[in-house]
Amino acid sequence: MILGVHVSGTDNAYQALDVAHKLGCNTMQIFARNPQRWRDNFIGPKDIEEFNRRQEKLKISPVFIHISYLINLASPNPRLYAGSIDAYIEDILEAQAMKADYIVTHMGSHKETSEEAGIERLIEALNQILEKTKNSSVGILLENTSGSGSWLGYKFSHHKEIIKGIKNKGRIGLCLDTAHAYLAGYNLAAKAGFEGLLSEIDKMVGIGLIKLIHLNDAKGTLGSHQDRHEHIGKGSIGLEGIKRIVNHPKLRNLPFILETPKKTEQDDAMNLKTVRRLRQE
Repeated sequence: MILGVHVSGTDNAYQALDVAHKLGCNTMQIFARNPQRWRDNFIGPKDIEEFNRRQEKLKISPVFIHISYLINLASPNPRLYAGSIDAYIEDILEAQAMKADYIVTHMGSHKETSEEAGIERLIEALNQILEKTKNSSVGILLENTSGSGSWLGYKFSHHKEIIKGIKNKGRIGLCLDTAHAYLAGYNLAAKAGFEGLLSEIDKMVGIGLIKLIHLNDAKGTLGSHQDRHEHIGKGSIGLEGIKRIVNHPKLRNLPFILETPKKTEQDDAMNLKTVRRLRQE
């Protein structure tokens, strides 16, 4: 099983590899920089070299980098929109140097405009980004959202329209977040609801575009649109729902990354143990 966690709170990016390894992970996700601030520096060449060395030694692969929360490629604000594109390009170039495999991104907020206008801006931004990083091998994974506020991506018709508008589709894929899907209204706690989700994804974009599962239980009611994650088996999706996801024949060979709560140092180990047990049952 390709299983890891989102590692945060380390002083250097390469230290995250050690944390993942100690947890028994063979994949991981990180923020390459502070997700709540605009970039004020880049990871130094020696740190990138050390990251590459440790990744190869510890065999942590694939590596996913989650984009900053400040970036909004669907923003109607011209300054924020242009700054987001520039920052995204910088992140891809840094991810390339780190030999990361994918950038994971939320699809942006259209703010007080329409979903259609936000999708058009997102398509244009992604086309610019892909063209300006055309020599990069780093993939871009569009993550589904819970649909809070004016965020795009809470239904997979959004993904369909976006991918349709992208000129060079070869580096585009999907990240399926289980908590977000449930909170957006897809009942992953029930077999029929889960199969319906997979059927919709397959119909809209093709299930083969899923390259990563964010495996999170959901805190809240079905369709509440509130983005809240819970420990595995302790939320609304529940143990049976999570078990169905990790053992599904169309998903079981994909990387699974946990973004579950981290209130204590033992939480990641606890959640990983639960997932491994569900996979073996």
